[in-house]
Amino acid sequence: MRQAKITRKTAETDISVEITLDGTGAYENATGVGFFDHMLDQLARHSLIDMTVRCDGDLHIDDHHTVEDVGIALGQALTEAVGDKKGIRRYGACLLPMDDALVRAALDLSGRPYLVWNVELPTPKIGTFDCELVREFFQAFSTHGGLTLHVDRLHGINSHHIAEAAFKAVARSLRDALEVDPRKADAIPSTKGML
Repeated sequence: MRQAKITRKTAETDISVEITLDGTGAYENATGVGFFDHMLDQLARHSLIDMTVRCDGDLHIDDHHTVEDVGIALGQALTEAVGDKKGIRRYGACLLPMDDALVRAALDLSGRPYLVWNVELPTPKIGTFDCELVREFFQAFSTHGGLTLHVDRLHGINSHHIAEAAFKAVARSLRDALEVDPRKADAIPSTKGML
């Protein structure tokens, strides 16, 4: 089983993350930020990555450190769980509709982190959640997960729908990229021989 457990403790957050890449999408996420937990649940469910995230953060300041640091820890867990990447498909992409929203995600588990983020959220907040933190999460996740990640909002007028479509599109892309390719299950998916 491709699994990882990461703990990360700073003066701002105390985080534990457990993931199983070959899961069923089971999740138990508790960060103290309701909307963010809902997005992490979507990430787990639609990637089929079993995920448990616990975070005790400095929410009396704001949600920023919690969201960013969970992105860091999840990225680190992904890197550890995927190992040398032997046999994976490596690439994934998804065009995800959700009501008014249409979001495209494409990623490469290349080990070369890079985020292209073309997702405008029309409101500054979703409930009490700062919309700018959606990008912060994916920046941290892509950097520490070694992902080249492109996310584009093609349509959308509702911030909740757009953000959720982004999480689901990335999740479906991860699912495709992490799948073992039965035609090349014993090979690294690169002409370099390593990723």
